[in-house]
Amino acid sequence: MVASSVSSGAVSCTLEEMLESKEKEMYQHHWVLNAPDPPCFFRQLFENVRDTILPPSNSKNMCSTLIFNNNQQPLHKRLFELLTGIFPILGSLKGYNVSKFKFDVMAGITVASLAIPQGIGFATLAQLSPEYGLYTCFAPPLMYAMLTSSKEIVIGNVAVDSLLLSSMIAKLKDPIQDSLAYTQLLLIATFIVGIFQLAFGIFRFGFLVDYLSHATIVGFLAAAANPSQWRPYSFTLGFSFLCFILFARFMGRRNKKLFWLPTIAPLFSVIVSSIVAYTVNSHQVNVKDYKVDVLGEIKGGSLNPISSLNLNLMDMFLGPLIKTGLTVAVISLTETIAVGRSFASLRGYNLDPNKEMITLGLTNIVGSFTSCYVASGSLSRTALNYSSGAETTVSSIVMALTVLISLKFLTRLLYYTPKAILAAIIISIVPGLIDIEKAYRIWKVDKLDFLACAGAFFGVLFGSVEKGLAIAVIISFGKLIVVAIQPGITVVGRLPGTDVFRDIEQYPVGLSIPGLLILSPKSSFLCFANATLVRERIERWVNDGHVEEGEGGRGTLKFIILDISGLTNIDTAGIASLEELNNNLISHGVKLVMANPRWQVIHKLRVADFVSKIGGRVFVSVGEAVDACLRLGASKIMPNTV
Repeated sequence: MVASSVSSGAVSCTLEEMLESKEKEMYQHHWVLNAPDPPCFFRQLFENVRDTILPPSNSKNMCSTLIFNNNQQPLHKRLFELLTGIFPILGSLKGYNVSKFKFDVMAGITVASLAIPQGIGFATLAQLSPEYGLYTCFAPPLMYAMLTSSKEIVIGNVAVDSLLLSSMIAKLKDPIQDSLAYTQLLLIATFIVGIFQLAFGIFRFGFLVDYLSHATIVGFLAAAANPSQWRPYSFTLGFSFLCFILFARFMGRRNKKLFWLPTIAPLFSVIVSSIVAYTVNSHQVNVKDYKVDVLGEIKGGSLNPISSLNLNLMDMFLGPLIKTGLTVAVISLTETIAVGRSFASLRGYNLDPNKEMITLGLTNIVGSFTSCYVASGSLSRTALNYSSGAETTVSSIVMALTVLISLKFLTRLLYYTPKAILAAIIISIVPGLIDIEKAYRIWKVDKLDFLACAGAFFGVLFGSVEKGLAIAVIISFGKLIVVAIQPGITVVGRLPGTDVFRDIEQYPVGLSIPGLLILSPKSSFLCFANATLVRERIERWVNDGHVEEGEGGRGTLKFIILDISGLTNIDTAGIASLEELNNNLISHGVKLVMANPRWQVIHKLRVADFVSKIGGRVFVSVGEAVDACLRLGASKIMPNTV
């Protein structure tokens, strides 16, 4: 009698547990199937722009707070929050004091001592008049300092952008025979660069910069450093100074106390070489039939001249200029964001690449209106700004104002600057462009990435800038397409003693469950390009007997659980493929179960009525799907469909 009651209690307990489990499962089942509709494309676009321009913590409620005063803050405080989101420099001025201002002033003046000779040198590399280098070192850094979220980035004209522009635009207009038309085309290209960068930021294309910032850029920069890509200069005077600049850079890296030495080396070289050139050219020394080739007159004495009226977007060369603008925009963004991230990590904060794209795009658009050509983040100036103790972007403003003073009052002193010394400053940048160690690391990690690196290098070296980048981009996106259209299928098992499910090839200790086969597609998008392949591979697991056999040699497979947690989207071809897979599995006596679908995926599966076709077998997690399938095999209990 006692045994009977114990047995009855055990059965009752089991039934209660099963009913309780079923009730819990039904609630979770409803969580999946009754989720709200995901936002439409235009709402996502609006939110992307809002989150990019305004700080993430305030972007959702900032506009409504400003209007409706939900948090009872005074109007001036709410307005200040909004302005801080647009102009981050305002936020950095909280707690600003004389000590920080002193560091910013010293850093700004120090950076200007490097920016002035570099700016002039890179302008000559772009085959522009020297004053355009000073223009670009004044207006763009001033505007960028107001808008950027980075505390360290110093922008201006850089070597790679100057080389790209001169090599591509010189094919359209001769910079010597028709310098005015050449300069106008270069300013139009700068405007187009800004438009592309602004669009990349608005549509959140930061991933493109991440993707191209590794193998492709390593190969491109190494090829750009080849001497055949640079304008020829006479190095009679400049060679000694080139050695001095390189030696100063070496000593600065070797001894941190001498960090100032590579900083003053370019300016010191310009001053000393200018004195030598003046002495020789004015015949104060007896050097027969010899003159130093100098810059000559540099236009100065005023602010940047307005150039917006010269931007003719109906120009006959608009097509090639768009191609040039796209190429330079990507390279410029890559340089700037790579520099910004490097120094942001040193100070423990994150840099939003999409916001920096918008900031740099607006800066270059406005710069093209004020006689500036493409400005990008400069590694050497940013590193100097950081090592000089800059506290905020006020240092960039001080640097820009120092350049303005030079442009206004000191351009006559640059008359005797030798062109060879500018060439020496440019050539001293070359060793930093060739990164053999990074190329070797790419080779060890990913051979296809190294192929893109080599394609960029040899394409630029033996072809042109456009060909090199085109080859690298084709290889990179070819790799992306191959990975997308040939996704793998992993078999998932339960790790012993846990409720965790993982790939059994990566974790051989993973346990399979009799009667169940858990698979996970290695793709984020199930679409027309890969849907058939995924279906065929899953069916092969059933047809080829990759399942344990039961008594009498009959297959024990009853359920296939698809873990689609990695699937972020699906198209109509993907849904049609799943429907065909479900029909084929039913003919084999196997039921299809879905686990952990993402928001967009479950929404489309519901709209296409696929959920009802598989009997509503959709679960929040793999573990819950496994438990439900085991109970179904034992007691035929499953949650109601919705």
